[in-house]
Amino acid sequence: MPGSRMKNMGASGDEQQQEGEGQVYTFWLEAEADGKLIKEYRIQVEKDASKKANFPGFRKGQIPPYAQPQMTMFAIQEGVIKTCESAVAAYGLKALSGEAGSVEVHEDIKEICNGYKLGDPVKFTATFKATFDPEKMAKGEVEQEKEEEKVAE
Repeated sequence: MPGSRMKNMGASGDEQQQEGEGQVYTFWLEAEADGKLIKEYRIQVEKDASKKANFPGFRKGQIPPYAQPQMTMFAIQEGVIKTCESAVAAYGLKALSGEAGSVEVHEDIKEICNGYKLGDPVKFTATFKATFDPEKMAKGEVEQEKEEEKVAE
């Protein structure tokens, strides 16, 4: 992923290994959620809300102004989550399931929403626990061996 950085912070001592998975590590991620992606989520949330909206004092389908920031916050959260998921896959990791696989975003999403303009990218840092994906590691080793053979020739 361009513009992102991932750092392995070492083995996680407090987490028990899940059956069939390797060593659990803590990772630190610095990335940027794409503004276009957030905008798409915001538009989708607005469409869904206008179809189902029934706020007292407003016509059916009308979204009150006080609900707008909540929809923006939801869109930013979804953008950050999808960016984390794609980063995990891009770096050859396997996310843990359940509570053990939760992602902790270090920025305050409410504070980001206050000054957010629709379409702007959002930079964030996060930590999470994951394992190295053996399938992706094996593919990476095979590709690396092929590249070494080409260089040798």
